[in-house]
Amino acid sequence: MKRIIFGSAIILTAFTACNNSASNNSATAGDTAVVNGAEQVAPAAASPVSGIITGYLHLKNALAADDAKGAATASNDILSAMKGIDMAGMEEQKHKVYMAVADDIKENAEHINANVDKIDHQREHFEMLSKDVYDLIKAFGSGQTLYKDFCPMAAEGKGAFWISEMKDIKNPYFGSQMQECGEVQEEIK
Repeated sequence: MKRIIFGSAIILTAFTACNNSASNNSATAGDTAVVNGAEQVAPAAASPVSGIITGYLHLKNALAADDAKGAATASNDILSAMKGIDMAGMEEQKHKVYMAVADDIKENAEHINANVDKIDHQREHFEMLSKDVYDLIKAFGSGQTLYKDFCPMAAEGKGAFWISEMKDIKNPYFGSQMQECGEVQEEIK
């Protein structure tokens, strides 16, 4: 009888410890941390393109923090995520959308990655990248609430948008020069 009680106590202790560890270490979509002054976003696992979206959000946060090196790293994360996309399991319509933007996403991410010393050039490619990532999010979803933000002064006064995981404006086109320039145009669920 003592063996049964002792064995049960060990199993219960192990189960409780594992369960607590799993709940304390799990990250959910939208979890953030500040790394090198830029807010970093946990991946949203609900979408097959979540790695691209997460990399994009890291890139946006790096540019908003005037962190060209962080932007280059985040663009490399986008490129890595693209390599892991499972094309075989994709629905036909989603496959078409992905194929329509994949080359442009890759090209813009490569330019951002290669120009670590030219943040203005990175921001130009970020503008183009934002359009393609928006198309991906609309087609695939993201597993989290996102916001389409717009700054009328970006792109030489023509205006440009970006996607954000927060309602607060953190302008990636101007960084610390005009951190709060912009407005939320759309909530994407």
